[in-house]
Amino acid sequence: MSFRTTRTARTPGTPGASGTDARTASTTGRKASRTDEGSRTTGSSGEPDTPGGTGSTATSRARAPRAGRRGEGAWGWLFVSPMVLILGLFLVLPILMALWVSLLRWDGQSNPFSAQADFVGLDNYRTLFTQDGLDRTLFATALRNNAYYVLLTVPLQTGLALLLALIVNQKLLRARGALRTAFFFPSVTSSIAVSTVFLFLFQGSGAVNTLLSWIGVKGPNWFADSRGVLSLALGGLGIVDPDRPTGALAEHSFMGLSWFEWLSGPSVAMCTIILLAVWTTSGTFMLIFLAALQDIPRELEESAALEGVNRFQMLRYVTLPALRPVLFLVLTLGLIATWQVFDQVYVMGQGAPGNTTLTPAFLSYSAGFDNADFGQGAAIAFVLLVLILCLTAFQRWALRERGTRAGRNR
Repeated sequence: MSFRTTRTARTPGTPGASGTDARTASTTGRKASRTDEGSRTTGSSGEPDTPGGTGSTATSRARAPRAGRRGEGAWGWLFVSPMVLILGLFLVLPILMALWVSLLRWDGQSNPFSAQADFVGLDNYRTLFTQDGLDRTLFATALRNNAYYVLLTVPLQTGLALLLALIVNQKLLRARGALRTAFFFPSVTSSIAVSTVFLFLFQGSGAVNTLLSWIGVKGPNWFADSRGVLSLALGGLGIVDPDRPTGALAEHSFMGLSWFEWLSGPSVAMCTIILLAVWTTSGTFMLIFLAALQDIPRELEESAALEGVNRFQMLRYVTLPALRPVLFLVLTLGLIATWQVFDQVYVMGQGAPGNTTLTPAFLSYSAGFDNADFGQGAAIAFVLLVLILCLTAFQRWALRERGTRAGRNR
């Protein structure tokens, strides 16, 4: 009888009130949690929120670095604007003016931007490439001479500069400072003065021929010999006759020059200018290589030495790969300088003998200031510019990194 009194009394008309209250509380809790989740996932404007703040706050934070970068860029352009104006005034503007002059037949006596200037379009370029005549023959001769000058000067000066840098970089070498100064001294000497000295050294009775006579060799008259050294070598072997060439090489021509003239090599007079250029420029490139050699990490050389590599293997597999960027710089500077050679040619021959020392740079000068044809002179200069850019791009492609690249992680 007592167990009936311990049961919970129910209020009439509300059966199971406690269970209903529990279900109502749980339903209300679930709605509140969903409401809280919605308030966290959406901002005040109903846009998705990012961790750490509302949508508008996140957007403003993302835009702030962009605005800062734009402000820094504007300040940067403001600070460099004086130099940009100077370069534009004294570099870009003259180039554009010269390009306009290359489209004219202009003698330099009138305003090239007035109606007095004779606009001829691309006729100056056609004269150099497609129209038979003396102008095209001279231009082809200048290209041939300069091509041999580049093919011989650039490798020789680069190889000599690297060799000198390797020598003066030895720690056990005595008087390294004196040797560096001696090797670099020709580079800081006036090119006009050095060219004048070479004129005396390579005369018919000069010091060079005197030294050759001591060993029984009769030296040529260097600055008066227009024969190509390659044709002389083939003539000495009895393969061709340099004075009267025959066959396909003499019958076929390109741009007014026979194939034999294209392939005869640089003249004896041009070889003296090549020796001068190699002697005066190798010191500058030696310093560039020396700075790069001293920047190579010692760990690479030490690890290679522990592997037991010899000097040649060290040079091939350690030193030269580390010097690749500097090698590209030296070759590019040498390529540009050799295609623009002028002062040595002006002092040592001005194209003589027989136009075998004629170069495009000197031909451009001669066309403008000697023949009063500044339009053709400007056209030659722009052809030379395009040629240098193309060769530099090819050189960059040839010296590019050829290692396999790792694939992108996905």
